Amino acid sequence: MKLQYKTPLYLIICGAMLGISACKKDLLNVQATDRISTAAIEADTAVFEAFVTNRYIGERLQNKEGDGTNPGFGRGFEYSMWSSLTDESIYNNDDDTWLVQRGQLAPENLGGAGVLWGRSYRSIRECNYALSILPKMPFSAIHKARLEGELKFIRAFRYQDLIRNYGGVVLMGDKVVNLTDNLQDASLFKRATIKESIDYAVAQLTDAASKLPVDNDESWMLGRATKGAALALKSRLMLYAASPLYAAGTWADAVTAAQAVISLNKYGIYAGGYGNLFLNNVTNETIFERLYTKNDNHTHLEIANGPNGYGGWAGNTPLQNLVDDYEMDNGKPITDPTSGYDATKPYEHRDPRFAATILYNGAQYRERSIEAFIPGGRDSKDGPDNWNTTKTGYYLKKFMNDGYPLQNPWGNAGFQPWIYFRYAEILLNFAEAANEAYGPDVIPSGSTLSARTAINLIRSRPGVNMPPLAVGMSQADMRNAVRYERRVELAFEEHRFYDVRRWKIADVTENKPAAGVIITKNADGSFTYTPKVALDGRSFKPQHYWLPIPRAEIQASNNQLQQNPGY
Repeated sequence: MKLQYKTPLYLIICGAMLGISACKKDLLNVQATDRISTAAIEADTAVFEAFVTNRYIGERLQNKEGDGTNPGFGRGFEYSMWSSLTDESIYNNDDDTWLVQRGQLAPENLGGAGVLWGRSYRSIRECNYALSILPKMPFSAIHKARLEGELKFIRAFRYQDLIRNYGGVVLMGDKVVNLTDNLQDASLFKRATIKESIDYAVAQLTDAASKLPVDNDESWMLGRATKGAALALKSRLMLYAASPLYAAGTWADAVTAAQAVISLNKYGIYAGGYGNLFLNNVTNETIFERLYTKNDNHTHLEIANGPNGYGGWAGNTPLQNLVDDYEMDNGKPITDPTSGYDATKPYEHRDPRFAATILYNGAQYRERSIEAFIPGGRDSKDGPDNWNTTKTGYYLKKFMNDGYPLQNPWGNAGFQPWIYFRYAEILLNFAEAANEAYGPDVIPSGSTLSARTAINLIRSRPGVNMPPLAVGMSQADMRNAVRYERRVELAFEEHRFYDVRRWKIADVTENKPAAGVIITKNADGSFTYTPKVALDGRSFKPQHYWLPIPRAEIQASNNQLQQNPGY
């Protein structure tokens, strides 16, 4: 069977904290029955292995997290997805996302972004604990090396989540912190620079990659880290390091990191169609993913995001901001007068990834076409359950499996994989870095690709077949082409939030109104499309390039932990 992530094995880090003096000694000696003791972890190789496996997930720290199972890295499949903190979508029923969209987040209230610091450091401590006892465990040298590689990969992934949200972070090294440690120890709260933070995580990933296998040969190992996963995370971090916000690395080094994944000759562009890529557990494009099974399913995406006319709850509704950025299928933007764009038929002849990502008025879905129009549209405010009507005029299509029931799906849906890394991202990393370092058509040493040919591999994927980028583009034009591809190829995959920040364009993209559309059906059957603001007050300020560290964490450090500027 495939690897299943079960409820974590908790690590007891100390005894009761409150009221000890009032308790009887024999009460303190009772063994807890809701968790596994450190003694059991250290005495049983099977328990230790399970402890390592369960480090791929984290503990629920906030309301509406991990519906069906505990959260993994990032946010993944939750009711309100990370996309709804960006110009990709808004979450129809808020769920603590609107305050981020409106620039109201504060150290006391980060909304849906409030758990990253605590969960990451908890996981880092758990990895450090496992690494501290691994040398004493009676595994073979080969297996011990693999487990060490996994733990260092997981730890680096958590550092990535910290770095890309907060900037320079506290580097714990291999220290296992206990509640009895002296909180006056400044090293526990001293933030490293961004470069120091990235260099540390990258070094850990280099070491992890040397210890991890190229393939998970046995089915029960699927979903666990491989050499490709470690190198893919390294590629992402090196790309971030070279970006304007970070300014902590070089584009040439980012090219080298991406090329290391490409040179494995293991991954490719999935031939089964763009939309199907996100429904299949194992593809040649997937580098690292989280798998779900019958007894360990995630948020039921179809009902959570489906149109109200089908009994869905609308969920993460795509913004007009994203819709307008999809090119025509001839490769021209809709703003180009020669593109063939028809404002009375705005969804025709668009980049095929548009229809694979977004449900729009007239799109075929399940047993009928979407009716987002008024009056009378079944998926509009005139339809049933109008409180679940989209505020933008659109519904999410990407990740949705039409073979799963939309109504009453409990236990019979929620099995799509969440893909953390895929080959298209690596090609995009390579293309961006190669263009910035060498230009669009130069083939870097050690590669067979240029920035342009890497992008064309993605644009020519089966079922998409967008026109190739032409030879002779300027570096600036290629930069725009790369940013377009990341915008549409990686939509809703937790990249946009970080891309616009690392490029330092969030002050533009995130200050644009959250746009939607009102679709009116005319007497002759035609439609009129009227722009609207789907969520008012959208705002981004300079301090929002980084999240604030939660106030509770600052206070717990006796105010030794330095807050990000502007908060």
